[in-house]
Amino acid sequence: MRSEECQAQLRIFFGVDGDQDCANAASGMAVHDDCKLKFLELKTKRTYRFIVFKIEEKQKQVIVEKLGEPTDSYEVFSASLPANECRYAVYDFDFMTEENVPRSRIVFIAWSPDVSKVRSKMIYASSKDRFKRELDGIQVELQATDPTEMGVDVIRSRTN
Repeated sequence: MRSEECQAQLRIFFGVDGDQDCANAASGMAVHDDCKLKFLELKTKRTYRFIVFKIEEKQKQVIVEKLGEPTDSYEVFSASLPANECRYAVYDFDFMTEENVPRSRIVFIAWSPDVSKVRSKMIYASSKDRFKRELDGIQVELQATDPTEMGVDVIRSRTN
């Protein structure tokens, strides 16, 4: 897409202007270092059960919004996602295999409720791949628009 076309699209959809905004829109939001550090702690030390990430539009970056204690349940995690706003999240999912072997998988969830704003959905969708690349070690990915699409049974079926 030519620069003029990109800037026109940005003005229409996002109310932004300039070459820098055009470059950011193409590559996604910046990722705060804390996101990577907390994810590494979840992955290696199991310091957290889950992490909820939020895009700060004014700062044009993804930040950590909430950290789940290692003892937190899946219900606590799912209640941490707002009913009307998009978020990214990772969850450290423990389960037993059919052979009764304990296993764990790190699940990435792109939460985009149907009732969230179109602009927000577009920003989260266009930034997702870049953000996921920053989190090395994601084993399962889910896209969810309502809680039934990210239930424990759905995750369990995707971990095999």
